[in-house]
Amino acid sequence: MTQTFTLDGKAIPFADGQTIIQAALAAGVFIPHLCYHPEFKPHGSCKLCTVKVNGRQTASCTMRAAAGMQVESNTEEINAERRALTQMLFVEGNHFCPSCEKSGDCQLQATAYHLGMMSPHFDHFFPNRPVDASHPELLLDFNRCILCSLCVRASRDVDGKNVFALSGRGIKTHLIVNAKSGRLADTDIALGDKAVQVCPVGVILRKRTGFAVPIGERTYDKAPIAETVAQEGT
Repeated sequence: MTQTFTLDGKAIPFADGQTIIQAALAAGVFIPHLCYHPEFKPHGSCKLCTVKVNGRQTASCTMRAAAGMQVESNTEEINAERRALTQMLFVEGNHFCPSCEKSGDCQLQATAYHLGMMSPHFDHFFPNRPVDASHPELLLDFNRCILCSLCVRASRDVDGKNVFALSGRGIKTHLIVNAKSGRLADTDIALGDKAVQVCPVGVILRKRTGFAVPIGERTYDKAPIAETVAQEGT
């Protein structure tokens, strides 16, 4: 007999060990997220996938599904909290979508559209972070990092290289390159590495490919993120 839980009034089947977000996405139901990736262990850092389970808030990427659960996700209360978190991410970094090569392919931007975010609301921090152009094939723009740690986990767990790490604590947490010089050119990163592919924003960019796909014809230009992710089931 198939086990199910209820998500916003819809019965969602799940397998033993699946988390709420895994089961939801497999069923074609979108729960906003940034730090979750189906190939890695859940991190629970962005809190965008927070839902209410039987009236209590929890991260859907870490909470195992259980039969009979009553889960709320797409409510005005929860989406307002997600919108505020997204606004804070925009102002903490330098996210200026019209000038960003990742525009149209950016998960943060697409999530903001999904949540109806019309302005950053908060005052911008305007951080002054370095751009690392030392590598012949890749550019690092630390100004756009949202600390999702996807590149850290991908480099460590998939590529086996530990090219990236998070350093500092609290508001001083930041992404670094694991090289004595701190430069990407002094690592063994390669274009085919998983770490290069997983960044949801415009931090890790390939050189000499900027705007090869015109804005208007990119992933989230063609369909909103909820439709895109639901179709992929991830």
